[in-house]
Amino acid sequence: MVIMGVAGCGKSSLGALVAQTIAWPLVEGDDHHSHANLQKMQSGVPLTDADREGWLTTLCAQLRAHPHGVVLTCSALKRAYRERLRQAAPGIRFVFMDITRAQAQVRVAARSHAHIFPTTLVDSQFATLESPTGEAGVLRVDAMAPLTQLQAEVTTWLAYKETT
Repeated sequence: MVIMGVAGCGKSSLGALVAQTIAWPLVEGDDHHSHANLQKMQSGVPLTDADREGWLTTLCAQLRAHPHGVVLTCSALKRAYRERLRQAAPGIRFVFMDITRAQAQVRVAARSHAHIFPTTLVDSQFATLESPTGEAGVLRVDAMAPLTQLQAEVTTWLAYKETT
């Protein structure tokens, strides 16, 4: 399962809670960025498709390394990125944490002291985002809902999908 969305939507928080609830390992996508990518983001420079290439390759390897289930947090902003992840783990599901630009700005600003991602990059995330709504295997959730409600929604959806 991939918990996806723009910066500030709450991927890490929801991913950790879901992974704990269903006893799957958690892979934090941000932990797998190259040093060069981290420096670009810290400097307020948006990543390009070329910048994300190695990162996506690493995330695909992480998915293949956990064939019995893993919760991966990553932006997966473009359909092409999601397709790469689907190729690495056929049947993978995505939870799209939908949030407005203004809400994301507030959240990113609130964590600026403890996170690599500056508020100046929020606009680029929305410019890059190709909404996955309507794609197979995607659950859209309201990123502003309480975390426990989101966790329940995701685990219920996952359990239902496994029985169908």
